[in-house]
Amino acid sequence: MRADTLSEYRRLYLLGRVVVARYYRRPLTLAAVARAISTSPRHLQRAYAQFGDSFNEDLFARRMSVAAQLLIEQRAIPVSDVGRLVGYHHSSHFARAFRRRYGLSPALFRERALRHAPARAGGSSATHGRAGSHSRRPVVSLRRHRPDRATRLPAA
Repeated sequence: MRADTLSEYRRLYLLGRVVVARYYRRPLTLAAVARAISTSPRHLQRAYAQFGDSFNEDLFARRMSVAAQLLIEQRAIPVSDVGRLVGYHHSSHFARAFRRRYGLSPALFRERALRHAPARAGGSSATHGRAGSHSRRPVVSLRRHRPDRATRLPAA
């Protein structure tokens, strides 16, 4: 493969990853990301094949890693909302995908993670979330997804 072709594939791959990292909550497709970075879906697919797994695997891995982080760090967010926050419209689809990735349901994953988490400094973790405690609000916004804005991505 020519050096200029390889560098172009690398550029497309990195731009595709940036779009996935930024917009993973939206219903992304290879074609939509390719449009956003001004290339063809086939060129983007080849770029992913050259430097990574695949577009779908990249999107899936991003969503699952953010979901795992939210399940562990944001106990106030219900499991069904975690799925919605990472781009799944149905909690059953999220649970199936999460189980495929980690081998546990999201609820069991959260339960085990909390069981093995170190105690918080400055107080017992058993009082987290009760009235009167100084627990922080969730960092993630729980606004509803707007499908009318999901089809267009800004150019990267």
